[in-house]
Amino acid sequence: MKEVKKFGMRDKIAYAAGDFGCNMSFSLKSTVQTFWLVYMMMETGLLSALLLVVQIWDAVNDPMIGSMIDADRRQYKLGKFKTYILIGAIGLLVAGALVFIPVPNAPTVIKAIVFILGYIVWDACYTVANVPYGSMLSLVTEDAGERAQLSTWRSVGSMFGNMAPSIILPFLIWEKVVDEAGNPVLNPETGEQVQILLGNRVFFAALLMGVLGFVAFLFMIKNITIRVDENSVKTNDAEKFNVVKAFGNFMKNRPAVGATLAAMGMFLGMQSAMTATSIMFAIYFGKAELSGVVQLIGFLPMFLFMPFIKKIVAKWGKKEASVAGVVASLVGGVLMFVFPMISDKGTALIVYVASLCVYGLGMGIYTCVSWALMADAIDYNEWKTGKREEGTVYSLHSFFRKLAQGIGPSIVLLIMGMLGYNSDLGIGGQSATTAYNMCWLVAALYLFSATLQFIGLGVIYNLDKKTLEQMQAELDAKKAA
Repeated sequence: MKEVKKFGMRDKIAYAAGDFGCNMSFSLKSTVQTFWLVYMMMETGLLSALLLVVQIWDAVNDPMIGSMIDADRRQYKLGKFKTYILIGAIGLLVAGALVFIPVPNAPTVIKAIVFILGYIVWDACYTVANVPYGSMLSLVTEDAGERAQLSTWRSVGSMFGNMAPSIILPFLIWEKVVDEAGNPVLNPETGEQVQILLGNRVFFAALLMGVLGFVAFLFMIKNITIRVDENSVKTNDAEKFNVVKAFGNFMKNRPAVGATLAAMGMFLGMQSAMTATSIMFAIYFGKAELSGVVQLIGFLPMFLFMPFIKKIVAKWGKKEASVAGVVASLVGGVLMFVFPMISDKGTALIVYVASLCVYGLGMGIYTCVSWALMADAIDYNEWKTGKREEGTVYSLHSFFRKLAQGIGPSIVLLIMGMLGYNSDLGIGGQSATTAYNMCWLVAALYLFSATLQFIGLGVIYNLDKKTLEQMQAELDAKKAA
């Protein structure tokens, strides 16, 4: 038996640093649509189609990389998972900026080529780093409580990784327009001051975030300990990866399907709402620079649950606690339909923020344990089939998440076009009706998000506290034997 360090704070901080590194790149995805819609002035229908194409490829390449990692039996000095993470991290040093190359006056064909090539390279590097990083949670520890803590700390890393682009970036890239005399230029329709997006700053900000992400990945690689043998479950080396078979096995894994649907709901709703929220703040409230700050409020309640998450999980279970939280999010989603009805914009903004706080309070527990739910789903796969397959299970989970990331924003962009948004008019030329319609769209997206999460966790996910204890006991007995 090889002596390993006892699980502790070092592992938790290191794992949080890994998701900080991932989110130095991933958090820019919410800026992609805004950059290409507002600065590059790409038509909503074309941008929707291009985004869908690259995200489908993004989703397809996840299972390929996951299966490649599972099948890799070579011995690496750093270990298999850490080696793949390092390779992806090196690529992300510059890849995140490739989709933000500022060429607003280029022909539409050139813009489309820049978008597709830049996104594909960026996404490939991100996938190589993120798939093994996510799979690694189930290898750091086998203890359910410690996995819940790792999941919580991953969410902490995600939170801080989102803070920089969410809070600081909008203040840097949005600028209020004034005339030669220094007077604010107002939109005649809405009466709000016109704002413009500074595309060159987005490009350099993405480069800086790539460097910060790389440093975070190096810290994680150096400080985290893998305690479960990376090749603990042998598979037939001659057996080639079969995507149809892998998909079929995944769909039989009920916890994985439920956790995945919940994650898809989050992306289809909340993440898709980010572009509409940015536009809403720019043309309805005239405060685009505050959009990230307000958006972040929805995630802050997670910190209320962090100190108690181990006790909450031990007493009620991950599934039970998550479902209770999602019910609160449903209430917040319903309350959000109130703010578009309020004529005074100051009061409407307060009601919007209050509704978002209720929504975020419900999301707090789920955010803390979401990754632990998938680690348990990986164990469930071993329990039912005898095969562990961390990379394949996690990568298919990632496949559906990324499919939602592509479909969601694509549909939202189309809806925005149907609701009156015209890229050619810029931010300052949008009508008051369009601005008002963005409010209803944002409210609907949040409620839709909470509804899908409830179905995934409350109806499909079947690893309640009692079943989880039975599964872990049987797996431990099998390993002992």
